[in-house]
Amino acid sequence: MNARCEPPSSVPMEWLPPVRGRLTANAAIGRQTWFGVGGVAEVLFQPADDEDLAAFLAALPTEIPVTVIGAGSNLLVRDGGVPGATIRLGRGVGSIAIAQGVVHVGAGALDRLVAVAAAKAGLAGLEFLSGIPGTIGGSLRMNAGAYGVEIGDVLVSATALDRGGRGHVIDRAAMALSYRHCGIDPGWIFIEARLRGIPGERTEIAKRLMEIRATREATQPIRARTSGSTFANPPGQSAWQLIDAAGCRGLARGGAMVSHKHANFLINTGSATAADIEDLAEEVRRRVHETSGIVLEWEIQRIGRPAPDPRPIEPENAHHPSRMALQGRFGEDYSDGSSPL
Repeated sequence: MNARCEPPSSVPMEWLPPVRGRLTANAAIGRQTWFGVGGVAEVLFQPADDEDLAAFLAALPTEIPVTVIGAGSNLLVRDGGVPGATIRLGRGVGSIAIAQGVVHVGAGALDRLVAVAAAKAGLAGLEFLSGIPGTIGGSLRMNAGAYGVEIGDVLVSATALDRGGRGHVIDRAAMALSYRHCGIDPGWIFIEARLRGIPGERTEIAKRLMEIRATREATQPIRARTSGSTFANPPGQSAWQLIDAAGCRGLARGGAMVSHKHANFLINTGSATAADIEDLAEEVRRRVHETSGIVLEWEIQRIGRPAPDPRPIEPENAHHPSRMALQGRFGEDYSDGSSPL
């Protein structure tokens, strides 16, 4: 059974291979992110499973660019949208199975659900995942971490597909992991991870999960439209402290604002555009560099292209004195002879 397709798109739909998952043209992925802003994906593919994804990649023309997203929790989609094919990893590649202390998990599984599944199985060491608002695939790509633990600390191995749909099993050492970085080709798509837990008391594991939840609620604006930490912590520094010292807490641009609760979180107050958020973040970077000499690096992933400039291109003689003299005091243009005088 082929996917449901919703034309039109600038990517010719006839160029796309048949799939068992879902293909959507001009999908409003920006509204589906945690920020709730941004443009559309020219084509969105939600694979039915790993095999569906591999077949799609193998048959997709190489000239069509590919972008991969997950839960949209650490993502800013620019207002002009995302060209080419956007692949969203979700339930179809989100299975969780546990055997002999190892959690076998699909890349589309939410980190929080992996932590809960491990807790139910009496496996400790994975509680930190409950504090990461994303998917396992995204956590692998950026070596995500929380509360002093990174996914690289519990990773046994991962499986990824290259641009041609071929599978590769990668052990932890070959991942070349460092702080918020993974050394695997950015064009490869993670589809599975194997994480090792430690047998523990279920009551103690549950207690740790509750502590993490309480800490997040007390220190982060988790009920606001935000995408988590905006910037990675520089070596030996905390990004939020640098932002605070630069006087940026509460700083706003359009509908975007630096959170009062946690200065490394940007918030969509309700009317923000992706450009508002990105411009605000760049202003924060500028002020931090000005006050500390430190250049903050983005942790939030930005995809797509900016919206076209909405300002009209003025005629070459727009500022000619004879034309400007015919403009009313409030900017009305009377150059056609229709002056109310």
